[in-house]
Amino acid sequence: MTISGQPKDPQNPLDDLEEWDDFVKTRYPKPAEKQSLVGTNPDKTEEEFRNYEAEARESVREFYRLNHRGQTLDFVREKRADFLQLNRREMGVWEAAEFLNTLIDDSDPDTDLSQLDHLLQTSEQIRKDGHPRWFILAGLMHDLGKVLCLFGEPQWAVVGDTFPVGCAYSDKIVFPEYFDNNPDKQNGDLQTPLGIYEEGCGLDNVLLSWGHDEYIYHVTKDYLPIEAQYMLRYHSFYPWHREKEYTHLTNEQDREMLSWVLEFNRYDLYTKSHEAPDATALRSFYEELIAEYFPAKLRW
Repeated sequence: MTISGQPKDPQNPLDDLEEWDDFVKTRYPKPAEKQSLVGTNPDKTEEEFRNYEAEARESVREFYRLNHRGQTLDFVREKRADFLQLNRREMGVWEAAEFLNTLIDDSDPDTDLSQLDHLLQTSEQIRKDGHPRWFILAGLMHDLGKVLCLFGEPQWAVVGDTFPVGCAYSDKIVFPEYFDNNPDKQNGDLQTPLGIYEEGCGLDNVLLSWGHDEYIYHVTKDYLPIEAQYMLRYHSFYPWHREKEYTHLTNEQDREMLSWVLEFNRYDLYTKSHEAPDATALRSFYEELIAEYFPAKLRW
């Protein structure tokens, strides 16, 4: 997603943020099995698993090169220290969605779908399936952290599969070879399975690569049930919830919450269409829902 009138630059190789979502869906064309909670086909060969990499667009490859090179332990700590002060602006939830709508997709003239349309597609399908109201709200809000783009952050620090920093990189992370250019890869203390962490420390104590997931979690965590917090914070943590990596860092709470993250993933990736919801007609429902959980303004 580009800002209207802003030329493409080397730090933002994707035509739009949805290009990353589309790439993820090519890797996981079906939701995780609801009963087994197995995200990928255990019979899939390594060659088949990596086919999506060979077919990836150059823009997607460049995005991951930047992401895997730049997401160091120090970088994540710096971004958290900066953005988690939540001092950029104050906005209500619907106001933040309208703010996100100022991200214009210049790459696809055949669609009029806005960022809000995509959020409503997710939340409306959750609503249709009879999930709790907080679950519907999580669907509406899950990508609002992408306002980081409007605060000047490059694409590779906003979207992308998240992964722990401060310990060894799993080879199940997409394009693992690109970590060779990450300075942390040369630090032996950070390249053990535990690194700076303790076994079973819990994901809350693990630093993940910086992006919209962690940001929206901190904006909203004081107001939502823990299940929704996990959905927002870990919906892009594919190495964990789809590849079953990093389980040595998880605790009992993480294991209990995994099923909710996977259930949310069914709506995150698999509800997009070219049919726009009627945002005007739906607004009153969502403003009432938002008011159940949130104050009129949130700090961003």
